[in-house]
Amino acid sequence: MSGRTGTTGQNGGGRNDSGRNGTGGPDGAGGDGSRLAVDALIDNPKTRIIVCCGSGGVGKTTTAAAIGLRAAERGRKVVVLTIDPARRLAQSMGLTELDNTPRIVKGVTGDGELQAMMLDMKRTFDEVVLAHADPERARAIMENPFYQSLSAGFAGTQEYMAMEKLGQLRAAEEWDLIVVDTPPSRSALDFLDAPNRLGSFLDGKVIRILTAPAKVGGRSAMKFLNAGMGLLTGTLGKIFGAQLLTDVQTFVSATDSMFGGFRERADRTYQLLQAPGTAFLVVAAPERDALREAAYFVDRLAADRMPLAGLVLNRVHGTGAPQLTAERALAAAEALEENGSEQVSPDAELLAAGLLRLHAERMQVMVRERRTRDRFVSVYPDVPIVEVAALPGDVHDLEGLRTIGERLSGSAD
Repeated sequence: MSGRTGTTGQNGGGRNDSGRNGTGGPDGAGGDGSRLAVDALIDNPKTRIIVCCGSGGVGKTTTAAAIGLRAAERGRKVVVLTIDPARRLAQSMGLTELDNTPRIVKGVTGDGELQAMMLDMKRTFDEVVLAHADPERARAIMENPFYQSLSAGFAGTQEYMAMEKLGQLRAAEEWDLIVVDTPPSRSALDFLDAPNRLGSFLDGKVIRILTAPAKVGGRSAMKFLNAGMGLLTGTLGKIFGAQLLTDVQTFVSATDSMFGGFRERADRTYQLLQAPGTAFLVVAAPERDALREAAYFVDRLAADRMPLAGLVLNRVHGTGAPQLTAERALAAAEALEENGSEQVSPDAELLAAGLLRLHAERMQVMVRERRTRDRFVSVYPDVPIVEVAALPGDVHDLEGLRTIGERLSGSAD
């Protein structure tokens, strides 16, 4: 758990240095330390982007899909963009596959519309090249071996392309709500750093070290090349072979006029994430490690002045008999097992004792979850929370997503 005092912004009281409410998204919905008002958030026409972030295995993808479906069935035109390559989103929406093109989800009721897509990193990079270069230069760039390696998986490329795709979707003005499902764990927020990390590379500062040997020549050229390779080890990954310098020079020559555009567009998208109309939802499970990660997200969003709408606490356990404590249930189970009852058969006694022990275990889990939640709240009292009760099984269709949406909104309480 983070050691910060109970604020989500820089100045206390849940506010950041810019003076905007740091916990509430558009119009500060739900930012008073109370229950997160999900329906108010998605019904607000000023809410244009919702970013779901969180560690792995907490139901983040399902939460993003459920929010998208609920918003569509309440009248909004929604696209859900997943950066996670897992296929759960497609399966739950009844789609055979997801790719870089939004696909309409069938079976949505109401006046809205729902579409879904999954980021294709290389295809998005190709789209950027095609949009900002003439056909001949675009072909030269995309056939370049260095470009093919860069677009296929260098560190930071995926996050940068996620920024590109989000910017494209928002600029298209085709949807009035974009829901972004980010990758698991802390890499979910790496796209906040994408403009600086990949932009500094594309600005040519590092590339100039590689191209310098061709201009200098002789032994000094090899020294420059060796120095360049040393600096690039962490950034570029594993690139080997005599063609490296030639490929990079060709790439630089073909894309030189595009370098500024990469950073400019990424910076615009970064500003879009900070602007009114964007809301971040941190998704977590009521477990120590997951809430420790949630604390990291809350702190990071506050430091970057990103508008946090609240915390979705997923898979919270409950019971229909909260008055029966774990201690009383265990005592009753032991009494049945030791003494039995003249009115009940031995088999029924064993069954009843087993059920009492299961109830005791459930109550112990609930107590542990409540303590973990309360520790988070004590550090972040201004972060609104919505608790989503655990389902008996996995969500794999629209009906399951509707149930999650109802629980997010509180209508299933």
